[in-house]
Amino acid sequence: MTKNLTGLWMGGLQRLLAVQARAARRAARKAALHPSQMADAARAVQAVADAVNHSLREGAAPQRESRVRPRAAAWAGGEWLRATHVAARTSQRAERELPYGLYLPPHAKTAGMPLVVMLHGCKQTIDQFAEGTRMNLLADQHGFAVVYPEQPDHVHSHNCWHWYDSRDQVGGGEADSVVSLVDALVAEYGFDGSRVYVAGLSAGAGLAALLAVRAPQRFAAVALHSGPVFGEAHSGIAALDVMRRGARDDPRALVARRVDMDTYPGMPAIVLQGDEDPVVAPVNGEQLVAQFLQLNRLADSASSVTEQQRDGYVMREYRRAGVDVVRWCRVEGLDHAWSGGDEAVPFHSATGPDASALIWSFFDGHRRVPAKSVRDELAERA
Repeated sequence: MTKNLTGLWMGGLQRLLAVQARAARRAARKAALHPSQMADAARAVQAVADAVNHSLREGAAPQRESRVRPRAAAWAGGEWLRATHVAARTSQRAERELPYGLYLPPHAKTAGMPLVVMLHGCKQTIDQFAEGTRMNLLADQHGFAVVYPEQPDHVHSHNCWHWYDSRDQVGGGEADSVVSLVDALVAEYGFDGSRVYVAGLSAGAGLAALLAVRAPQRFAAVALHSGPVFGEAHSGIAALDVMRRGARDDPRALVARRVDMDTYPGMPAIVLQGDEDPVVAPVNGEQLVAQFLQLNRLADSASSVTEQQRDGYVMREYRRAGVDVVRWCRVEGLDHAWSGGDEAVPFHSATGPDASALIWSFFDGHRRVPAKSVRDELAERA
């Protein structure tokens, strides 16, 4: 069953990679690059081609060079540290090891610095995710740290997070390990605990949503890119079904079953989704927006809503007291990939706006507010 499930799970990803490889070959026929550029770009194209057992045609030029070279985007000008965090054993789960990479911008004191947690998708490493998203370049510009937890392949052969299984021994334990890592880094480096944010792509977005529900006091805001709706799937097979068609149930009812809304402090969220995603159906994005409107008590309130059609995407913003609480970004022509990313890296596309910049712009407007303050504010407005 596990082998069959893995095959089903990866089928959609392999089909997507095949599309990307064909696009790379089309671009190759049009390109006219210097030999040194050809060698660099060929390696990026080959990574996609190998994944779907294709090879570039003999003598063809490689895919055009990305707007920012992956290596420069990944490491930027700061310090990249790799380590393994050990989340202590509890009565519910065993001791758990979590590898991670930490990026620190250059010439900056870490005390009081914001921290962004970046959760990769299936078939990704943290190096690829850093390269493809270019988040480290933004860290240099705006002075925040970035941590990239990594799912070991001995836990999942395709490095997927178990976002659909909230049990402490599985996805819940993975979420708790991320929280434990965040706590350790805040204590060690003096990061601002009120400005810790979490973002994820695909399965990473699924785990980010679980973190938003499971540990809202730890995070000031969440970003979900190409992620599945929360709360319906409880097994790998069900997860595949949700990815393909979204939730059968009312997504708000799924939240109500899992969250005590009397005590939940709210969670600002930005949701991004490509409208041509063959792996995670776009309806998942709409349903996630409905869920986070519910979590922020905006579903039935007279919140201010604005929608703008921009260059290749639609941005809808839900505001309370002039502050964006939920943002929804639907990108035209984007498949299962990080919008505006480094196209030389699998699962990142030049199509659409710069998702990393949009995410940081949203994060920068939020700080974690104690739950009591949120409840008091809502009571005053009632």
